[in-house]
Amino acid sequence: MASARSRSGGIFEEVNPVLEVRDLRYELPRNGRALVDGVSFSVGAGETLVLLGRSGAGKTTTLRLLNRLLVPTAGAVLIAGQPTAAVEATQLRRRIGYVIQEVGLFPHFSVAANVGLVPRLAQWPRDRIERRVRELLTLVGLDPDTFAARFPHQLSGGQRQRVGVARALAADPPLLLLDEPFGALDAITRLELQREFRALEGRLGKAMVFVTHDVREGLLLGTRIGLLDAGRLAFLGTPEEFRASSLPEVRQFMEAA
Repeated sequence: MASARSRSGGIFEEVNPVLEVRDLRYELPRNGRALVDGVSFSVGAGETLVLLGRSGAGKTTTLRLLNRLLVPTAGAVLIAGQPTAAVEATQLRRRIGYVIQEVGLFPHFSVAANVGLVPRLAQWPRDRIERRVRELLTLVGLDPDTFAARFPHQLSGGQRQRVGVARALAADPPLLLLDEPFGALDAITRLELQREFRALEGRLGKAMVFVTHDVREGLLLGTRIGLLDAGRLAFLGTPEEFRASSLPEVRQFMEAA
């Protein structure tokens, strides 16, 4: 498979991909209907691949296949060249940051405990965890002295989402998966977080797969766009190539969106 590309100073450079997806397929066990069919792509460090598509196009199913919440019917997923099928599931997921729309913070854990969860499971020293929590809260725009001891119910929706991003980054995974992370927020907060996320992308240097149905969000945040249509990857290219594409699936999606 061709190597992924990252952007440095506005120029794409060839890099070894962090994530490779090879001819991925997933069929429903009960009837054999394919929700994902023949999907292939790669993502390098510092690159954000946005998966666009209407409801039911296979976006979230693809993410779940990447971190083995679902087992592919066929095809392969590799992280840093290693097939994910060869890695124990718990260990695999500690190498992947996962951010979802509803965040999924533990309500009885403080912000600091939520962010430090995976490092604790990995048995990091306590002082290292505390430093990492403070570093990440600062990174996502939350003052550690103000927010570390708070609980999720004491936060706004945008603050909870920031904590969710910090938690996903806690163990410094090479790959970050984001499933409609800003979809449940009000329009103003969503725009603020989109801008903040865009500023973070280059600083983090992570390979990211970002799922959304919002074409404006995708074109703002993606270094490449993948358009899923009925489980198949109908388009894969840069935002500029997406805007200029004459493919019917792209034009229909742009008009519908």
